[in-house]
Amino acid sequence: MKKIGLVSLGCAKNLVDSEMMLAMFPRDRFVITASPEQADFIIVNTCGFIGDAKRESIDTIFEMSKYPGKLIVVGCLAERYYEELKGTMPEADLIVPIRDYKELASRLEELTGEQGIAPMNPLARVVSTGDYSAYLRISEGCDNFCAFCAIPLIRGRFRSRPYEEILAEARILKEKGIKEISLISQDTTVYGKDFPGKKPDICDLLRGLEEIGFYSIRLLYLYPSEIPDELIDLIAKSTQIAHYFDIPVQCASNKQLKAMRRHSDQKETEELFLKIKQKCPDAILRTTLIAGFPGENEVDQAKTIAFLKKIRFDHMGVFPYSREEGTLGDKLPHQCRESTKKKRAEELLKVQRSISYENNKTHVGEIMEGLVIGKGKKPNEYLLRSYWNAPDDIDGRILFKSEEPLKEGDVVKVKITFAMVYDLYGELSR
Repeated sequence: MKKIGLVSLGCAKNLVDSEMMLAMFPRDRFVITASPEQADFIIVNTCGFIGDAKRESIDTIFEMSKYPGKLIVVGCLAERYYEELKGTMPEADLIVPIRDYKELASRLEELTGEQGIAPMNPLARVVSTGDYSAYLRISEGCDNFCAFCAIPLIRGRFRSRPYEEILAEARILKEKGIKEISLISQDTTVYGKDFPGKKPDICDLLRGLEEIGFYSIRLLYLYPSEIPDELIDLIAKSTQIAHYFDIPVQCASNKQLKAMRRHSDQKETEELFLKIKQKCPDAILRTTLIAGFPGENEVDQAKTIAFLKKIRFDHMGVFPYSREEGTLGDKLPHQCRESTKKKRAEELLKVQRSISYENNKTHVGEIMEGLVIGKGKKPNEYLLRSYWNAPDDIDGRILFKSEEPLKEGDVVKVKITFAMVYDLYGELSR
């Protein structure tokens, strides 16, 4: 039996590709290993989104090249810098960009000397996120062309997956025992916009998924200017769809939003969040910001801070602006110094820490139902995922005590008894 090792870097969308790759190898001749020193073949699925991710990908490739197995490099870095990698990375035995994934099976057969390696198939995945949880990708690519983002250059224009194919994959996941699914895409909100008549759309898809009967359905990556009232109402009324809105806003200065080529201004975005809170009072709000985009000044920073204090997000991530070749932002004047980017990112995090703590304290006494996702470090301590936190390790944790043994995937109720800046603590509720 030949052993396959795989390192998946970057986002959940890349992870889905990795899971499909693992399913390509016939189980009668290949076994998956988590030990790279034992692997006959090591696949590194790279990320090429921002500078830190690119550096991590390069470092990982070099680290995996120390092991005796054949090294295969795929993913976003391979797509974006294919020619450069071919000429400068002899450590890789095979480099396959995303555009050539249709040929991945034949290239792997040539490298491994084995026949019968299957093509990548979204209906065949080795789910790596537990026996109870999975991501469900609903589209590929993006048409927004934000000035800071290289995704359209890497993944191409927006393409919705066929409606029936998504439902077929969802049914397979449900039959495997998956209890929660998280819908992912570069632009989740506009699913179906490229179909005739723009139907079925994201609301139609959610209704179809509800009929399958998952314990929880969560949407990630919602573009703020494309969220219709129908979607907010559907989430607010649903008992399956998590009351959770992950909406990256990037900043709250109209000058900077225009420079970023975003499609809504500060007032429209603020009205959106106020509408969500009105229609769905228990909504959990998450956002992402960019600090130090070209042209940003202290006035712009102050506007974003004021926006944070007004909307009061439950979870927030912030990235210092990463200059990416091929994007509009790379060519803009008045680039900020790295020290300025980091300083402003820390200012935003400091503001958010206070908001998060105050928000978390409002959950003390609340009984949250969710899934057991693992054990804590202390005796009889477990981790919970409820509507409050997404499965991507960006949000805080819910830790709780239980004297009775529990296993991953169990549905339990936990009474929140204590709150910290990012985490909640509780005990099993009878």
